[in-house]
Amino acid sequence: MAIAETQVYMPQAPRPRLRLLEDERWLAFMLLVPTMVLLGLFIAYPFVRGILLSVTNTRVGVPGDFVGLANFYKIFNDGIFRTSVYNTFVYTGVTTVFKLALGLWLAMLLNRNFRGKAFTRAFILLPFIIPTVLSTFAWKWMFDPTFSVINWMLFHLGMITGRINWLGDPDLAIISVMVVNVWRGVPFYAISLLAGLQTISPELHEAAAIDGARAWNRFRYVTWPLLLPVTMVVVLFSVIQTFADFQLVYVLTGGGPANHTHLFATYAYQIGVGTGLLSEGAAVSLAIFPVLLLVVIIQLVYIRRVETV
Repeated sequence: MAIAETQVYMPQAPRPRLRLLEDERWLAFMLLVPTMVLLGLFIAYPFVRGILLSVTNTRVGVPGDFVGLANFYKIFNDGIFRTSVYNTFVYTGVTTVFKLALGLWLAMLLNRNFRGKAFTRAFILLPFIIPTVLSTFAWKWMFDPTFSVINWMLFHLGMITGRINWLGDPDLAIISVMVVNVWRGVPFYAISLLAGLQTISPELHEAAAIDGARAWNRFRYVTWPLLLPVTMVVVLFSVIQTFADFQLVYVLTGGGPANHTHLFATYAYQIGVGTGLLSEGAAVSLAIFPVLLLVVIIQLVYIRRVETV
């Protein structure tokens, strides 16, 4: 009588590749590799390349030699560069204050219940989602001294008697650029702060109202402290973006009239690309880095301190 042979199933050992994917640290590293490659190619490499260019006398088509800090010494004694520094700080400070004030006011309005709330919230985003160059060209036509709809409205309201060259006057030009930046940046503040307002429990306001707190006191002692961490993050991103603004100023004025509206980015472009002095353009671009680094450190420390209170 034949004895039936029995087969014993032996589980196969997991493959080394699958075993690595089960390790959370290795899996996290693999998922971060594409991001690290992109950051290295488009941020780290240009930054290092800019540092190398700034310490040479490289021009378009000419490799150049090492000159140390001569380019930085040259731009710090340049009157147009000092004007660009002043314009950048004023431009960033003024527009940030107005964007924060108007964005917070708009967020408070959008946080209420009214008919068509969803459509209004989507409509508010239009200035922010429209391509910058396209919307800036529209504003350039609005500021045109001959075809300006702004001049037409002011003339029919009896506020002016002649044409105003908004982009041809140094003082009016920088104000016009600030107006366009505020118009474009307010939706970002409004929607971001609205998201922060949505996280605040209505019960806190109801309890404060029962205790006799008026609207201003409820905002001051309930809404604003809870909204402050979100506000600081929004302001941080806005300051970085405004400091490095290029498209808006370049399309509206190109840095004019007579270099009176140059910012860091536009002046660096004019020097590096317009005249071919790549090393000096890189030096102008890198001059903004210590300022932005200091701003980021101060705001991050303040945000962490607010969150731990």
